[in-house]
Amino acid sequence: MTHILAIDQGTTSSRAIIFDGDMKIVASAQEEFEQHFPQSGWVEHDPDDLWSTTAGTCRAAIERAGITAEEIAAIGITNQRETTLVWDKATGKPVHNAIVWQDRRTSEYCREMRDAGHEAMFTERTGLLLDPYFSGTKLRWILENVDGVRERAEAGELLFGTVDSFLIWKMTGGAAHVTDATNAARTLLYDIRKGRWSSTICEMLGIPMQMLPEVKDCAADFGMCRADLFGKSLPILGVAGDQQAATVGQACFQPGMMKSTYGTGCFALLNTGDTPVASKNRMLTTIAYQFDGVPTYALEGSIFIAGAVVQWLRDGIKIIRDASETQPLAEKADQSQEVILVPAFTGLGAPYWDADCRGAIFGLTRGTGPEELARAALESVGYQTRDLLEAMKADWDADGEDVLRVDGGMTASDWAMQFLSDIIGAQVDRPEVLETTALGAAWLAGSRAGIYPDMDGFARNWALERRFEPDMDDATRNQKYTGWKKAVKATMSV
Repeated sequence: MTHILAIDQGTTSSRAIIFDGDMKIVASAQEEFEQHFPQSGWVEHDPDDLWSTTAGTCRAAIERAGITAEEIAAIGITNQRETTLVWDKATGKPVHNAIVWQDRRTSEYCREMRDAGHEAMFTERTGLLLDPYFSGTKLRWILENVDGVRERAEAGELLFGTVDSFLIWKMTGGAAHVTDATNAARTLLYDIRKGRWSSTICEMLGIPMQMLPEVKDCAADFGMCRADLFGKSLPILGVAGDQQAATVGQACFQPGMMKSTYGTGCFALLNTGDTPVASKNRMLTTIAYQFDGVPTYALEGSIFIAGAVVQWLRDGIKIIRDASETQPLAEKADQSQEVILVPAFTGLGAPYWDADCRGAIFGLTRGTGPEELARAALESVGYQTRDLLEAMKADWDADGEDVLRVDGGMTASDWAMQFLSDIIGAQVDRPEVLETTALGAAWLAGSRAGIYPDMDGFARNWALERRFEPDMDDATRNQKYTGWKKAVKATMSV
């Protein structure tokens, strides 16, 4: 048993990757699924799609690897965070579509709670802000708006979980209702300092605590998957939310180390060690990972639209057919045009947290075309990353390397990574293994299974593929960033 099956259940697709005993990728499979937008600002997934694509890609990856379940030591799971599901504990049938982390339907309720003066209490306990991004108000919405759900929940008939909990419940045939500390920390219901669900918050939101899963370490025994799924019952030994899994996969184990993942959104985490740092700049305080009951904390900044802006170029305005076309277009853009795209399609995340503003483009001329729009789209990700890093450094000004480790689909673009380095004025390190989210989940499971090295050994194995150095003068960097800040301010004032 020298292989690990890593499940990476994301916002737009599910993936399964087989890693060998040396933590090298042997085979993978990926399947996209439909996004549902019932109303403006609402985003949902069909829970059956989450499950069927996960199970299907796992089987496909095992087949492509040319192995059997007998050769798999364990399963590791990483998942889109905050996405909220409620299902029948007897049948497994969901009572509503999954409400996705991008969904903004609870904006008004969050505003009412802030106006009533409750945000400080939520932040002190959970490290989070009162924003529709997180699971707690989504769960409340389901309880309040789906017929019969509150009564059934109070009768103990229904379960709540983030995607990891739902998948584990399905994989174990309903034997395990569990989550890990990193996913729990994103629900707005979990006290990250005391390490338990907050009864005060659950009572305030009207959430029956019997719905909530048991919280475990990131590397723990989460249950045994059904033998009929893959040919043998396999242990699930590692779980972490996608951004925390990427933090682990990037071996950001020392305080001061930073990583930024560019998927549908962009998420930057700064390891702050055993100290939960309270942000003065509307960053999130969260759990980076937890071993042996001891959490390691992080500051996190969340950008809602990163890779999704490239999807918009493809699917929305249809100026590209494939994401790979974005870089060649950007390279041909007219340098004299300062086109700025603020991709607030679902509001702005950190450090602005404006749920109601929407996207805008500034600096358009008659000469603006696909090239300039492609460049503006890629640049928007660099600008938003600088927003996050400046806020983090203001919150936690400890000595450390001025290096950002990056991963995710967008990092394959040399142009985008060079601009990122230029606009933040720091080194950007791209690792050899870009699938760091899945690698993190694999290492959690593999280390628990005893086939992978410990934390120090894993950190020594981290390998650099390319380092990008800033090559933009300070005057240009500051001029461009000032233009971005003006554009954001104008967008927020609409």
